[in-house]
Amino acid sequence: MQQAIEKAGVLIEALPYIRSYQGRIIVVKLGGSVMDQPEAERELLRDVVFMHSVGMRPVIVHGGGKEISRAMDEAGLEAVFVQGLRYTDERTLTIAENVLCGRINHRLVETIEGFGVEAIGLTSLSSCVLFADRMYLDGPDGRRVDIGHVGRVQSVNAKVVRLLCTADIIPVIAPIARDRSGGKLNVNADSAAGEVAAALAAEKLVMISDTHGVRRDPGDPETMCPSLNRQEIRRLMDDGVIDRGMIPKVQACLRALEAGCRKTHIIDGRIPHSLLLEIFTDKGVGTQIINE
Repeated sequence: MQQAIEKAGVLIEALPYIRSYQGRIIVVKLGGSVMDQPEAERELLRDVVFMHSVGMRPVIVHGGGKEISRAMDEAGLEAVFVQGLRYTDERTLTIAENVLCGRINHRLVETIEGFGVEAIGLTSLSSCVLFADRMYLDGPDGRRVDIGHVGRVQSVNAKVVRLLCTADIIPVIAPIARDRSGGKLNVNADSAAGEVAAALAAEKLVMISDTHGVRRDPGDPETMCPSLNRQEIRRLMDDGVIDRGMIPKVQACLRALEAGCRKTHIIDGRIPHSLLLEIFTDKGVGTQIINE
């Protein structure tokens, strides 16, 4: 009896959030080690289906860096990094596209449809919605540094994504973009998610990572910040507290907020039902980043 009462209490707590987000677009960036655990990935997608079933309109943007690295190892290719970014030559791009679009995207769509909800993969192999310009880095001598077929998203075909959401279909977007000449470019999945959320004027952007959120002391889980505003985030970046892999995640959040997204979140996908706990409960389980 007590367990049933507690479950009812959870549902009552979720009710105002369900009402508030009904019909609203929520962009979920799926990545991190949760994608290396089939059951954890499946449960996370089940939570996305739950969001859809209560009237929300989820849009998934996924990564897959670890699977790309494994595929390169199997092909006998050694990853080359320039200023921390993977150099992407023709062979690396082909492997990335095969993994992201042919393998991971198909797997996610198939899992969602296994829960009885229609999903469509938006990839460079079919209906691409990401368009990018080739990205170069700044060299120490002032010259630009070539990192191969790597791009920065410049536009998103938001109309197609909105039409799918309106038709009760969950869009699943892979981070391979088209360039101006019809070629293909590998883009950072975190940055792509931020651009998608910005183009859609999404209600929320949720970045799923391998940490509980932003910490004032990266080595101390007890310093996790439940809520930060844009100014506090920039201060933590300037102080070097936010660095390395967390930088593109918070930059994506800032991009979405600047474009009108109401709230962004960084959560740990390894926590069971972290996505639902962050969206439908008062306390949440990660860090929310807001405009205020």
